[in-house]
Amino acid sequence: MKRICTLLVGALISTGAVAQTTITNGGFEAWGNVSPGIAAEPTNWYSNQSGSTIARLGNQTCFKDSTVFHSGTASVRVETISGPLSTVINGNVTTGVVNAPTLTKADGYIGTVNYTAATDKRYMNFTGRPDSIVGWYQYSSGGAGEQGKVRVILHTADYYDPETPTTNHPDPTANKIGDVTFLTSTSNVSTWTRFAVKVNYVSASAPTHIMINATSSANQATTVTGSKLWLDDLQAVYSNHTGITSNTLAANDVRVYSWGKTVHVNFVNGNDDQSLFTVYDLSGRQVMSQMLTNNRDYSFELNDLSSGVYVYQLGNSELCQKGKLSIQ
Repeated sequence: MKRICTLLVGALISTGAVAQTTITNGGFEAWGNVSPGIAAEPTNWYSNQSGSTIARLGNQTCFKDSTVFHSGTASVRVETISGPLSTVINGNVTTGVVNAPTLTKADGYIGTVNYTAATDKRYMNFTGRPDSIVGWYQYSSGGAGEQGKVRVILHTADYYDPETPTTNHPDPTANKIGDVTFLTSTSNVSTWTRFAVKVNYVSASAPTHIMINATSSANQATTVTGSKLWLDDLQAVYSNHTGITSNTLAANDVRVYSWGKTVHVNFVNGNDDQSLFTVYDLSGRQVMSQMLTNNRDYSFELNDLSSGVYVYQLGNSELCQKGKLSIQ
């Protein structure tokens, strides 16, 4: 039976299927200047400084913070500031283009296409269907009613946020696959706090891109300055990795799944047998092995593993189960 288990895992690795897409630079560790004269922005992310012509008139609202971060060496901080002609500029960081067709705030939107340069298109490729979007944040409110916002849209083709069609962009909702909106507390949050929001799917199709828009002022028409939002470690979480189960160990006997870098093995109908639990990377290299007693539940922290898809095997002389795990 051990040889059968090995063959099953080998076949699972060789298919390489179901690689789950991750958010590019979701830890905001990589930064650079997209063009001369523009302040550094997170790699693969943008702000008003690299937006449409009028959007660039505003001062910098997106900053690398090397003193306040959840992990690594930096987070992103966005701030709501006072701009030209006493206009309040909402702090922003996005995977798209900050568009300001006029100086009227209500006309502003974020899109995949630059309003003043149609050949300037910005997309973050993404083909997965995650269960939820998670991340860590801190927030400092500039005044009553202020709160930060993170909006995530899984989509195909072009997209615009807000979606309400105007003379400046069409209605993109036919391209929506699913979306998430997270609003911070209106009170100050001075310690790193985790948020997790379930994706609301409106289509069974696979997305081609992900748009992520974060702002320090959820109200687009705010007249309040001073609000600050810190973000770090944004992730797409796939929590349905119970794997493909062989017919020798039923799925209702044991449940194997991952959350972040923690792997859980739950024996639903336990007994006194022992099973060997092994994890491999997609090259077939063993990265973990542990003998388990079938009447207990286990959790393993795999903090040393890089984010990605791994294969597990759980079995003994009589039983065999295998499947995939997404380590974030």
